[in-house]
Amino acid sequence: MQSTKLKSIMAIALSSAMLFATAACGTSDKADAGTDSAKGSDAATITSYDVSSVEKDDTIAALLPESVTKDGKLTIGTNPSYAPAEFLDADGKTQIGYDMDLARAMGNIFGLETEIVSSNFDTIIPAIGSKYDLGIAAFTITKDRMESVDFVSYFTAGMGYAVAAGNPKNVDENDLCGLNVAVETGTVEEEAINKTAKQCKADGKKDITIQSSKQQTDATTAVVTGKADVFFADSPVVGYAIAQTDGQLEQLGKDFDEVPNAIAIKKGDSQTTEAVQKAMQKLMDDGTYTKILQHWGVESGALDKAEINPAVE
Repeated sequence: MQSTKLKSIMAIALSSAMLFATAACGTSDKADAGTDSAKGSDAATITSYDVSSVEKDDTIAALLPESVTKDGKLTIGTNPSYAPAEFLDADGKTQIGYDMDLARAMGNIFGLETEIVSSNFDTIIPAIGSKYDLGIAAFTITKDRMESVDFVSYFTAGMGYAVAAGNPKNVDENDLCGLNVAVETGTVEEEAINKTAKQCKADGKKDITIQSSKQQTDATTAVVTGKADVFFADSPVVGYAIAQTDGQLEQLGKDFDEVPNAIAIKKGDSQTTEAVQKAMQKLMDDGTYTKILQHWGVESGALDKAEINPAVE
């Protein structure tokens, strides 16, 4: 559940982004930097948590390999359309959210400049180790993803559904067959709804129409405008969207399938993985982590231990 503080100070953010979401197009990082909707508008009235007091830890920084440190930057790939984890500030360029605050705090621990690059969600993992040092984009840990990257857990989130207020189409969370379901491309929710769609066919029921969008804001807008019956996303995203749409959405059922979110690192890069784990654990232990999550109203997803490749089903 989102805090009252979050609801009151962020009331403009998603609605502004949704109004202009259709303006985003193209495949370059610049073109896909979230909705690219907020330029010149009051898209976000909350500011990032100030991590300037987080100082370099020489011992942890020394763990990083030269491949990361040689340019003096910690380069991170993200998809800033997944508020409140990562989204665009009012300038339409600056990535903000609890993931982004944690990313910049880690950069400070490493003594590196944090450079965050916006891209489509499904292109981030393939580019880790070449274009990006890390991927931070509310990644859910899955066995398939662990074949491509290593993970350090830092947050936990379930999944949930949102429908138009009052559920005018009488959507049943236990039977989505025959409905239009909106998801963000490359997410575990897209994978899950594809499995559900196959089961509908196997059972001889009506097909699910899956509306997969490169940006979560487009999936949310589809439900608000009636182009989709329900959207499916991580629970913090569902809660945030409901809080920002001024009564136009409501949650369908309860959160389910709670799993850890994690930072993605190049597979087999044990030095960077250890450095990230120790940096995140330091933020947890010194209280910075808790303050960041509280700032965004998502402290219910806090973990007390950052783990490398934790077991998942």
